[in-house]
Amino acid sequence: GRKVLIVYAHQEPKSLNGSLKKVAVEELSRQGCSVTVSDLYAMQFEPRATRNDIVGCLHNSEEFNYGLEAWEAYKRGGLSSDLVEEQKKVQEADLLIFQFPLYWFSMPAIMKGWMDRVLVQGFAHEFPNCYDSGLLKHKLALFSFTTGGSREMYAKGGISGDIRYLLWPMQHGIMHFCGVKVLAPHICFAPEYVSEEKRKEMLIAWAQRLKTLWKEEPINCSPEWYFK
Repeated sequence: GRKVLIVYAHQEPKSLNGSLKKVAVEELSRQGCSVTVSDLYAMQFEPRATRNDIVGCLHNSEEFNYGLEAWEAYKRGGLSSDLVEEQKKVQEADLLIFQFPLYWFSMPAIMKGWMDRVLVQGFAHEFPNCYDSGLLKHKLALFSFTTGGSREMYAKGGISGDIRYLLWPMQHGIMHFCGVKVLAPHICFAPEYVSEEKRKEMLIAWAQRLKTLWKEEPINCSPEWYFK
C-alpha cells in the first residue's frame, strides 16, 4: 500500500482544517494507504532553527551557520531526534499532504518552521540536485488549505490577487525545489463565512477528490502555471 504523511497545522480538532485532516485519514486508510499525521501543534513542534538542532560538536565553532551546520550534522547523523523522526516520515511517504489555514498569504509559522528544519541540505536538496533533480523527486505533495477571503477576492482581478501567486513560494520554492511533484492545491474559500451546509459540501468535495487522487497528473511546475 502507498504511504501518506499529513503535516497538519491547526490548534482546534473541531475546526474545518481538523475535519479535512480527519476525512483524508479516513478516505486514504479506506483505500489501503498507510497514513501518518504530524499534528504540529499537538506535538508542540519547535519552529525555530537553532543550535539545538545540532547534536554534539559544531563543524565551525567560531561562527554559527545554520544551513552549513545542519548539512554537516545530517551527513554524520547528528541532527536532533525530532528532526530525524520527521525526515524518516518524509522518506517513507509517497505523498505529503499539508493541511493548514492560510495566515498572511502563507502557511502558519509552525509549518514554515517544519519546512525550515526538516528539509535540510543533503536530505531534501543538494545543489545542483534541486528542482527536477531534487533529492525527493519520487514524491508527490498537495497543499490543502482554508482562506479567510472569498474566491472572488483571490481571483486574478480580485483585491488579493490570483491565489496561484501565493502558491509560488510554497509549491515551487519549497516542494519543487526539493524535486517533489506537486498536485493541484485543494482550497476551501472563507469557510467561516458560509453556512454549515456549505462546510459539509466542502468536506464531501475533498473526500470525492481523494477517491481518484492517485490518478491525477501533477501540475506543470513552471512559472507559467503560477503567473500566466
